[in-house]
Amino acid sequence: MPFRNNVTRWLEARGIAYTVHEFPAEKYSAEETAALLGAPEDHVYKTLVVLREDKGKKPILVMAPAGREISLKTLAASLGEKKKLRMATQAEAEALTRLQVGGISALALLNKGFEICLDRAALGLTHLHLSAGQRGANLRLQVTDLIAATHARLVDTV
Repeated sequence: MPFRNNVTRWLEARGIAYTVHEFPAEKYSAEETAALLGAPEDHVYKTLVVLREDKGKKPILVMAPAGREISLKTLAASLGEKKKLRMATQAEAEALTRLQVGGISALALLNKGFEICLDRAALGLTHLHLSAGQRGANLRLQVTDLIAATHARLVDTV
């Protein structure tokens, strides 16, 4: 039986083409996921939860290439933030998203109170891989479709 969840049903309802890759539902780093997929690390995107110092502003979901440490200072400048940003702890990320780390996906969190950002480097790709919203499931889809679906803001993270 093919893999299906709310994310894949949502994509199908909108006619967005994707491919699902399944592997054991364990917590893998983005780099380990790239190895499992046999894909270059810069084609596999992790979703990071970033918090603002200003409690009145939305938390941020940042999709960035595997193997790359993001610079919160560069991200803040790219977003025009005056105050510092900080990476959510694993417990904070899971509490805010209600998803397990390793399965956090912007596609699973549309209209859930997050600002969605995509590292500008994605514009150099046709397709990328990202979580399908749960551990052990990864999607490959066109970058243009991801941007259109999530209304992602393009940002610099390094």
